[in-house]
Amino acid sequence: MVHPVNRKLTVAAVVAALLLPCAAHAQKSSATAYPERPIRLIALSSPGSGPDIVGRLIGAKLTEVFGQQVIVDTRPGASGIIGSEIAARAAPDGYTLVIITSQAVIVSQMYDKLKFDLVKDFAPITMVGTTPFLLVVHPSVAAHSVKELIALVKSKPGQYRYGSGGSGSPPHLSFEILKSMTGMDIQHVPYKGVTAAMTDTIAGQVHALISVVPAVLPSVRAGRLRALGVTSAQRSPLAPDIPAIAETVRGYEFIGWYSIFAPARTPQPIVAKLHGEIVKTLQTNEMREHLANIGIDPLTSAPNELSAYLAAQMKKMREAVVTSGARPDR
Repeated sequence: MVHPVNRKLTVAAVVAALLLPCAAHAQKSSATAYPERPIRLIALSSPGSGPDIVGRLIGAKLTEVFGQQVIVDTRPGASGIIGSEIAARAAPDGYTLVIITSQAVIVSQMYDKLKFDLVKDFAPITMVGTTPFLLVVHPSVAAHSVKELIALVKSKPGQYRYGSGGSGSPPHLSFEILKSMTGMDIQHVPYKGVTAAMTDTIAGQVHALISVVPAVLPSVRAGRLRALGVTSAQRSPLAPDIPAIAETVRGYEFIGWYSIFAPARTPQPIVAKLHGEIVKTLQTNEMREHLANIGIDPLTSAPNELSAYLAAQMKKMREAVVTSGARPDR
């Protein structure tokens, strides 16, 4: 004789087994119909920034493919923390996506008690690409090489200033790492966006800046800024005549990267659909050319590969923050 409790458990198990295929079918049907309304793509930076431009390029192509508008929502506040919180709390239905960059990883290591977790609260879709940065100075600075800048700053400790697009941004940490590796004493001046930082560098209000190559290269060519080095391990094809900082500071390397995530628990069929369409978009010659024009080397990945890359970057940035002593400037 079957015990009543066991009978109930057996019935429950049978019902659950019958419902599993239904749930899987519902998820698949949902993915087939997806999307049925506009998609929000959150960029954790200011309008006109790299993530914003990348989001608009990809969003325009997805709009064509899906027949639903993909709207870029720029959220630069608090070094992208506000936008990350919004994305983490969004419904996991594929209608909110977020562009996660190297900045988001740095922020996760520099700030305590964040209300989101990059690993637990987000589902990886694909990598988008990587980009180097360029170290530039105002023409009045008496340095024409990285070696000369290091010597100059060391000769006048605390008298020089560098700008960045905000505390916790990749240019901020990349300069802090350079400081820690060279012993330079140069003050950090954070701005609300890289555009303001570059404007003040051109005006001579701050002496130096590290920013993405396409943002500063036109000003370098116009003589408004002087380029000293790129942050990648080797010279960049975007500016092959400019030496890598690593040619002077052995072992120095810092690159930015872009990727797309969804909120955690987004149905796998929807993640797979987004991954497939975004990867196809990134592999077109047109998109690769657009990205190259803004200094990005296209790079796609499977979701599990992006998850592993994120974990490795978090470890690397944690070590960099500790070693450099970089702190958020509030």
